[in-house]
Amino acid sequence: MLKTVVAFAALALASTATQAKPTLRADVDTWRATHERQVLEEFEALLKLPDVATNVPDIEANARVLVPMLEKRGLKARLLSAGPNTPPAIYAEMTVPGAKRTVVYYAHYDGQPVTPSQWRSAPFTPTMRDGLSGKDVDWRAASGPLNPEWRLFARSAGDDKASIIALLSALDALKASGRKPSVNVKVFLDGEEEQGSPHLEAILKANRDLLKSDLWVIGDGPVHQSRRWELFFGARGVTGVEMTIYGPARALHSGHYGNWAPNPAVMAAELVASMRDSDGRILVTGYSDHVRPISPAERAALDALPDVESDLKQELQLGRSEGSERLSDSLMRPALNVRGISVGKTGEEAANAVPTEAHVSIDLRLVPDLTPEEAQGKIEGFLKAKGWTVVHDAPDASTRMTSPRLVRLQWEAGYPALRTDMALPASKALIASVERANGGPVVVMPMLGGSVPMYLFADIFKTPVVGLPIANHDDNQHASNENLRLQNLWDGIDEYAAVLADFRW
Repeated sequence: MLKTVVAFAALALASTATQAKPTLRADVDTWRATHERQVLEEFEALLKLPDVATNVPDIEANARVLVPMLEKRGLKARLLSAGPNTPPAIYAEMTVPGAKRTVVYYAHYDGQPVTPSQWRSAPFTPTMRDGLSGKDVDWRAASGPLNPEWRLFARSAGDDKASIIALLSALDALKASGRKPSVNVKVFLDGEEEQGSPHLEAILKANRDLLKSDLWVIGDGPVHQSRRWELFFGARGVTGVEMTIYGPARALHSGHYGNWAPNPAVMAAELVASMRDSDGRILVTGYSDHVRPISPAERAALDALPDVESDLKQELQLGRSEGSERLSDSLMRPALNVRGISVGKTGEEAANAVPTEAHVSIDLRLVPDLTPEEAQGKIEGFLKAKGWTVVHDAPDASTRMTSPRLVRLQWEAGYPALRTDMALPASKALIASVERANGGPVVVMPMLGGSVPMYLFADIFKTPVVGLPIANHDDNQHASNENLRLQNLWDGIDEYAAVLADFRW
């Protein structure tokens, strides 16, 4: 009897000890709750640095600040360059005794161009606002925990400096709790992502041994519209084209020449309508012939996603969507987006004239295994079959006079899409790690709708690549008044702590 009592007592003590032991997330949340202001001060200082991708001196100034920030956390950091007058990438590493795997954490620290007149506050003067009323708030003077619905407005707040701050803060939280990463840590910060990372491939290939790893984790993009934590296992590729449609050599009086001289505005509308319909279906012959089918695991992940369409239509004031499928399903197929049409004048500047040229700007979102080269070739062949003369340089008079329908195409290079196999051991382990931190299921997307050059990491290093976004879906990415919701930053710290300290396979 005594032995039984002792045994039960020992079990009870063991149970109590187990229950009393803080979880990783509890430790991280406790640290964050007492360091919110320090996190924001560091974030704000980084956001104050202008970082437009095409301005190399500004990118270099950001790099000079980021290197000591990384070194402060115990990482050895240095710059990687593709040559003079090119934006540097930042590399840092931490070797963890006993770790059997190595993970590279990617983010970018450059930002999109800004038009200050379109911003409510200066784009590089971080400003906190109440998420509901939109009123400015003084977060430094606030007492108690900061309102998680407040939003910090600045260029690159959501895209993509938030991921950098979340990663660094997660390392701080782990150190404070006496924990260490379960993997060797490598960090790669891209300084020119917002201009298409033209030197990324050269930098990666030149540093192939340095960047060797078992997995790349990409900290870019917004979370699901439901606000739930998300992992994405790929991203669509992208290319683009600038089209010039030619009419008369000089603008003509619409009364004297209308209905006789071909109007490039009308021809541009006809050209676009021949390539896609009002439901977003691409009408170019054979365009999707080589598109990779959705796997059973990807189909199951898509079917498990929460519905967001009704709320999004209300938020965006849309009377309909293109087609009848869910948003997540539409992101799995190629897209042809008309990003701009320029021809003639409207309103008070309108002239009763037949214009000389129309300009159409298009971006193409690609899926596996539709390459930029194939997409470009299919479109050119389709236009020629429709009676268009396709040129790539400004046409001379002879070409204009012998071409009933003349279009100049200026292609952007672009890059292909990627979808990482969701059934890989690393993929499953990453999902499990984030779900443990979340305390339940997270959103798992087979592929992000936007484009990130994930394919490069997979092609060069032959390792899985998975995305871990933290920004709110309505962060005005690439637009004026870009912002980050505080709760998304707090969640990001929890998520990065999980994939640093609780990730094994």
